[in-house]
Amino acid sequence: MKIKIEGIIPPHVTPFTKDEEVDEAALRRLVHFWLENGCSGLMSCGSNGEAPYMSREERRRVVEVVVEEVDGKAPVIAGTGAPSTRETILLTRDAKDMGADAVIVVTPYYFTPNHVELAEHYRMLIGAVDIPVILYNVPKFTGYNLDPSIVVELVKECSQIVAIKDSGGSLAQITDLIRQVGDKISVLSGSGDLILPTLHMGGRGGIVGVAIVAPRLCSSIFDYYKKGQLERAREAQMRVLYLNNILFRKHNQLSSVKEALNQLGHPAGYPRRPILPLTKPAQEDVRETLRVVGL
Repeated sequence: MKIKIEGIIPPHVTPFTKDEEVDEAALRRLVHFWLENGCSGLMSCGSNGEAPYMSREERRRVVEVVVEEVDGKAPVIAGTGAPSTRETILLTRDAKDMGADAVIVVTPYYFTPNHVELAEHYRMLIGAVDIPVILYNVPKFTGYNLDPSIVVELVKECSQIVAIKDSGGSLAQITDLIRQVGDKISVLSGSGDLILPTLHMGGRGGIVGVAIVAPRLCSSIFDYYKKGQLERAREAQMRVLYLNNILFRKHNQLSSVKEALNQLGHPAGYPRRPILPLTKPAQEDVRETLRVVGL
């Protein structure tokens, strides 16, 4: 049951054609781009994968394609979170059926559950499907924070929980999680600007969107840190910080990440509506940013 989750893992895009169909051939090419550039695994059907815009059948197929292409070389993590517990269980069963090594489950969104409801949501999922589970906190999209006390409670009870991706942007919360559960599960940064600080505080790496565009650069932070080359790790983190600010804070991340990949010659395709491709000035901003960070 236990699986080691560490290093840099991109929560990868789902390439769509202009008429919004999943482009399987492009996805297969992208998988090899990420694997060949130092990534420790792949996460499918997350926020950057536009999972909320995809049908259950599309999500099944994307996981299946990624598992086929990875071919056991690295862990494949499937995003299976949904607003309801029932749908989350169905998507998690699908992920297991398609061969995913683990699932990452965002806190239910739209309606906000209370502490008791949220803990029970994860307990029911874990009781229904036997697969390693990664908790996912992303207040930017769900509208609320996953309190560390719930994480501690669940980790004590559920051996299936192997990691948490915290995208709340608070190093204080990440550090508190490391203090309380870091000896039991992998605590991972969910934000590209906190890869090195998370490692330095005892975390195991990151599942970060900026690694979709710059997998080698992001992975170098982890590699340099592990080798004790802290100045090189710091320099790489500074470059990642700048790229992250432009792609994820200044522009719509779904459009900007795909634009950056396309500019670098990787077939990311188009975002799915209602999200639109970047405007011409924004495209030039992305181009200049890629130049500045050396991509």
